[in-house]
Amino acid sequence: MMMNATDALTVIRTLETAGIEVWLGDGGWGVDALLGEQTRPHKDVDLIARVDQAQDLVAALRPLGYTVTEGRLASCFVLGDQDGRSVDVHPVVFDEEGNGDYTMDNGEIWVYEAAWFNATGTINGEAVRCLTARGQVLCHTGYTLDDEDRRDMAALHQRFGVELLPEQC
Repeated sequence: MMMNATDALTVIRTLETAGIEVWLGDGGWGVDALLGEQTRPHKDVDLIARVDQAQDLVAALRPLGYTVTEGRLASCFVLGDQDGRSVDVHPVVFDEEGNGDYTMDNGEIWVYEAAWFNATGTINGEAVRCLTARGQVLCHTGYTLDDEDRRDMAALHQRFGVELLPEQC
């Protein structure tokens, strides 16, 4: 089962209604929201949320049939429903400058820079909070990109003029 636009918006709006701050994460729907159109199918929706709201996030999605299927609430965790849709959550702790510190599974800290949280995209014409194009590109470093990642980075470069690193081309 794929996470279509209606499903992604339902998850986001449910969380917002519950008072939980979320941003579309790097890749997938985050890129498509910036582009203002769905460019490919998505198997999940990636969200960034405050670590202190992780328990509330899980509780808010429970009525939609989502339960934690992997990970830990203090690090990356995934919720899934009986139809195979999933929500991949990267919980962060915001520092005094507004940077989001994300503890990866290996214990290392990845920093989402404060300026990256200042973008608004659209899904089906509805405004959603997401990472900036620059943030998207910088999150796609330090590992081998697949063809989808390269297409996403090329689309961001073409639309927003954000510079790509050689390994992203």
